[in-house]
Amino acid sequence: MAKRDYYETLGLARGADAAEIKKAYRQKAKELHPDRNSDNPKAEEQFKEANEAYEVLKDANKKAAYDRYGHAAFEGGMGGGGGGPRGPQGQGDFASAFSDVFDDLFGDFMGGQRGGGRARATRGSDLRYNLRVKLEEAYTGQQKTINVPTAVQCGSCKGSGAEDGSDPVTCPTCSGMGKVRAQQGFFTVERTCPTCNGAGQTVKNPCRVCHGAGRVEKEKSLSVNIPAGVETGTRIRLAGEGEAGMRGGPAGDLYIFIEVEDHQLFERESSNLFCRVPVSIAAAALGGEIEVPTIDGGRSRVKIPEGSQSGRQMRLRGKGMPALRGGGAGDMFIELAVETPVNLTSRQKEILREFDTLSKENNPQGSSFFKSVKGFWDSMKG
Repeated sequence: MAKRDYYETLGLARGADAAEIKKAYRQKAKELHPDRNSDNPKAEEQFKEANEAYEVLKDANKKAAYDRYGHAAFEGGMGGGGGGPRGPQGQGDFASAFSDVFDDLFGDFMGGQRGGGRARATRGSDLRYNLRVKLEEAYTGQQKTINVPTAVQCGSCKGSGAEDGSDPVTCPTCSGMGKVRAQQGFFTVERTCPTCNGAGQTVKNPCRVCHGAGRVEKEKSLSVNIPAGVETGTRIRLAGEGEAGMRGGPAGDLYIFIEVEDHQLFERESSNLFCRVPVSIAAAALGGEIEVPTIDGGRSRVKIPEGSQSGRQMRLRGKGMPALRGGGAGDMFIELAVETPVNLTSRQKEILREFDTLSKENNPQGSSFFKSVKGFWDSMKG
């Protein structure tokens, strides 16, 4: 049976460049992987065909020979191809082909750049710090000092982990690669080297201060600018203030998550503030003025209309929280809570009874409610 054209196998047009070839192989490798096609008996064979095609086309010399002579370049010893596909029945060496793509896809995650004998500098971890602020501080903005426990570069060995005068040596387990490979049936599995933890080097004479870690634990004092208008969930990033990197690598970042504390007087909704103010029955009925606090520490006078009910709101424009990224400030809403007096004297009770008798027709909501109740009872009797 004639072999399929390698370009056709990978779904490529002739003349495809190295990047297109690698991209096409990735897609085919995922699509035809035997573990994902257990119900397709042809998947493994097609997978091998894709590996064989990639093994040839990824190599510039082999690709040139194939483009000129086709499959004959590797069957009749025509030369120019630099050797044909390896393995039984001329099929590509899957471990070689797939590990090349594996390195490309996961190399950074598994330990950075390849190359023997060089220590791999790795970026330090990002850190999180939860900071609670008062509502007043969120209104004005604050400069706060925080103490963050973290790992910083060892000053004695300058992050190398080795005692002064000594150099790290190539890891004997991975030969400096930082990774080890194991063949598991049809696949090659790559893992971080357990001896050097991906560094590619080991320390024979560890630093006496950091014991070879290259980092030491320390509490850093940092000044943080809390902008006006922050709210719970706001995240502030301090670049380079996270954990120190390994072997001279860059430090991570510090992320400060803001939590604004509840306030005893004000409730916040976005940039608006709400303040519930109790008023007497007389003040609600007769109207008048009340004095209310504002978040900036000041006072505002608010006029209560006659006959105000509980839940009525008045707005003070611009007296809310400032917008985090500019654009003015929110509003403050005053909500009235009409208070029922308690612990009345005999005289007060007498006055209220007289007032109740005289004001039955002045309670529109009560009159309407009881008319509805009477109508309901009458309809039930009918």
